[in-house]
Amino acid sequence: MKKKKLLCGILAAAMAVGLGACGQGGDAGTGAGDSAGGSGNEAQNEAGGSYDQVTYAYATFNNIPTEEDLDTVEEAINVITREKIGVEVTLKPISIGDYSSTVSLGLQAGEKIDIFESLGDFNNCVSTGMAADITELAEAHASESKELIGQEWLEACTSEGKLYGLPTYKPIALTPMVIYRQDIADELGINMDQVTGVEELTPVLKQVKEAYPDMIPMAPVQAGDLGLNRTYGEYDTLTDDMYTPTGVLLGGEMTVVDLFSSDIFAEKCRIAREWYNEGLVMKDAATTTSMAAELMSSGNYFCYMAAYSYPEEDTAASLSAQSGGLPTGAQIIGDAYLTTGDVNALTWMLASNTDVPEAAMKFLNLTYTDADVINLLINGVEGRDYVLSDGYVSYPEGQDASTVPYTAQLSCGTLGNFFLMYPNEGTNKDSLDWELEQNKTAATSPAMGFTFDSSSLKTQYTAVSNVIKQYLPGLMCGSIDPETEIPKFVEALNDAGYQEIISAKQEQLDSWKEANQ
Repeated sequence: MKKKKLLCGILAAAMAVGLGACGQGGDAGTGAGDSAGGSGNEAQNEAGGSYDQVTYAYATFNNIPTEEDLDTVEEAINVITREKIGVEVTLKPISIGDYSSTVSLGLQAGEKIDIFESLGDFNNCVSTGMAADITELAEAHASESKELIGQEWLEACTSEGKLYGLPTYKPIALTPMVIYRQDIADELGINMDQVTGVEELTPVLKQVKEAYPDMIPMAPVQAGDLGLNRTYGEYDTLTDDMYTPTGVLLGGEMTVVDLFSSDIFAEKCRIAREWYNEGLVMKDAATTTSMAAELMSSGNYFCYMAAYSYPEEDTAASLSAQSGGLPTGAQIIGDAYLTTGDVNALTWMLASNTDVPEAAMKFLNLTYTDADVINLLINGVEGRDYVLSDGYVSYPEGQDASTVPYTAQLSCGTLGNFFLMYPNEGTNKDSLDWELEQNKTAATSPAMGFTFDSSSLKTQYTAVSNVIKQYLPGLMCGSIDPETEIPKFVEALNDAGYQEIISAKQEQLDSWKEANQ
């Protein structure tokens, strides 16, 4: 089965760690345990027994549903889980931009979160003690998922020989693309097939701006992110948070370097600054609470950049469906490149303080093995939130992602087993062959399988991360001048202990390389 992905997030990748976004702070679904009486970890069943209570915290790129609408999906899942594994699940959808901070703060405060996703920061989740060692739990309660995922991908989710999570099972070779308004491109005679890199986008954006002075040609993917970091080429963050990279590999080399002092970083910042000064990008892209899907649906933007693991046609069809049928095109502007971080960026973990580890592991296993469970999580309730026709899913007539009571379709590449999800109407199920081929043939980092142990550098990481968050959004969205600000940025990084991290990474990488010759 085939489906689209975001990533943002990453995937991204979608996947948008630490960046602002609109939506609730993830309160929907909390407190369910207390209503059952007792400690909140068990609920009485009709026979007088009890169900373990598991809270599943997941990131959504769509709207946060109301508590009432969420309860309907939750109950449909619990009908399955009560019978299969003796568990009741509380769903905790959290807006993508708020996800990492909400989970981290919630766990620190003792909030009940049993299952969460690493969302681009596997190392931090392990080094800070957020994630539990699931080596024995997974063998006992998720052997089906382990067999499905395979040992090579599981190795990317280990640290010092211990397994800390299960990676999302999906096509992982992310290809940078421009997502654009097909109708406007057709009207203006723009041949997007000729846009094969970022540099070729500039004249296109200017042409759109000239024809539509009130339209903003380029939308950010999310706050502080124009998508330019998807176009670095052969770039490996060495399992760091993709949005706060600290010491990277460039060009397939095995020398850890400072990305922010590199020529490629300066060039991307220069492009962003040019676009900003020419009025080609959103002026408050560095701080906006809106994301690409919402902005494109407004009709006031022409395009954005992101990375997807699906063919152009399927990506465009899926994103068009998300925007209520807005004519959408997708154009590849670079090559996929696989790293350890691509595998473990979206790793599903058990909280180290969970009081129901076996139950949590059993439910996590179902998200990889039970088609009904994963489709409820992604699509909601059939008939209300989506309709199914000939095996393809679409929204009910007259509705879209912003109006149905529940959907998490834009999170399809971040939850469980992608291949069990219904394909979107307009996509091609045969595209799975393309996706699998991308996974096999994409260029791969020479450090594939290496994970960095940052536990001895927590102070430096915190200080460096704060500096990156201060400078990087403005630089990558063009709102500050790279000529004057990059030198200040690099100096502040070094003052915060940046070079210590780079040295430690190089030392560990050299040891890993020697052991894996």
